[in-house]
Amino acid sequence: MAAAAATAALVSAHAENATLPAAASCNAPADLVRLVNPLKRVAQRIAAGQPLTIVAIGSSSTAGAGASSPAMNYPSRLAVELQAMYPNLSITVLNRGVNGEESHDMLARFDRDVFAQNPDLVLWQVGSNSVLRDRPLHEANASLREGLKRLRNAGPDVVLINPQYAPKVITKHDVDGMVDQIHLTAKETNVDLFERFAVMRYWRLTEDIPFSTFISPDELHMNDWSYGCLAKWLAAAIAEAATRPVATAAGPTAAR
Repeated sequence: MAAAAATAALVSAHAENATLPAAASCNAPADLVRLVNPLKRVAQRIAAGQPLTIVAIGSSSTAGAGASSPAMNYPSRLAVELQAMYPNLSITVLNRGVNGEESHDMLARFDRDVFAQNPDLVLWQVGSNSVLRDRPLHEANASLREGLKRLRNAGPDVVLINPQYAPKVITKHDVDGMVDQIHLTAKETNVDLFERFAVMRYWRLTEDIPFSTFISPDELHMNDWSYGCLAKWLAAAIAEAATRPVATAAGPTAAR
């Protein structure tokens, strides 16, 4: 039933996109939006009909910089998408994004902003500000690994979200190194990764969607359209990973 709901949501999303100009179609290849590992705790909560609590922690692209209102940031839109998939389930998505933070800043508030909420799923958006400030890659990786260790000990499912593909990000010399590092760390620690960078790159380079369609005028932050599109695909990925038989979890790793 849940898998059917996820599929129906994807069909609905494509139907909506069919009425839009090609430049505004919310498309993404399946291999870029599939989570490698099953979300076991989320699956248990859904199967039991129990309330689901999700914490989204990150920096400005979690807080919602570039969105026209708080209702249009990605955690808010994710809550709407998931509630439509599971109308009989109580779903709470808590936005714990803080503008300008790096991974070590987020790690410092895990106790208050993450663990105190007893989440079933944590979405951790990392990497962008470290790249923008030319921080050494090993510093960000140390904080990331420490955070993942603490999250694993606490027990929620975890999905990492890597940097945005935006003009001010992709001109930095270490952006590819950061994307690769997050990918490798996720693989080595068996943590799911939502490939935001690759999805947004696909919009620009394959779909030929201009940056102005999915990036704010500051050339850094996402906008209402891209936050909404991100939420659609993330919700579908969560639903699929939460309904997938564990025996098939070792699928192909997402391409970048």
